[in-house]
Amino acid sequence: MTSLLDFEAKTITGKDQRLAEYLGQVVLVVNTASKCGLTPQFEGLEKLYADLREEGLVVLGFPCDQFANQEFDNDAETADFCQLNYGVTFPMFAKVDVNGSNAHPLFGWLRDEQGGVLGDAIKWNFTKFLINREGKAVARYAPTVPPEAIEADIRGLL
Repeated sequence: MTSLLDFEAKTITGKDQRLAEYLGQVVLVVNTASKCGLTPQFEGLEKLYADLREEGLVVLGFPCDQFANQEFDNDAETADFCQLNYGVTFPMFAKVDVNGSNAHPLFGWLRDEQGGVLGDAIKWNFTKFLINREGKAVARYAPTVPPEAIEADIRGLL
């Protein structure tokens, strides 16, 4: 059986990281973009992380440029933008594809586990996947669902 714990990804600073490090935590995986109309959701994501990390929540941001080229070309620019504009302290990873033949394996698994309303493809930036403490994907939220709207679901897993 596959779980979040079976994957690894490059951090935004270029280090390989096994996602098994998050065993025992509730994880919110989000495909992000720095130049999107939904980019202000970084503020809500950071608030969730700040408020609930002591209880076991971690937010993982995965920049993606597949939707209208709304991400910087350089991971360092993305990191600076997120920190300077939204005070992001949750873990951010290197830019990935979330759909298609070059999609990061994590997102292939998430799409398989939690298909969307119109099929499994991720339709836009800020699609959110909630993962329980055992690494199982338990929910998917549309890009327009604000982070604060899923706080109760997160608390239910904590």
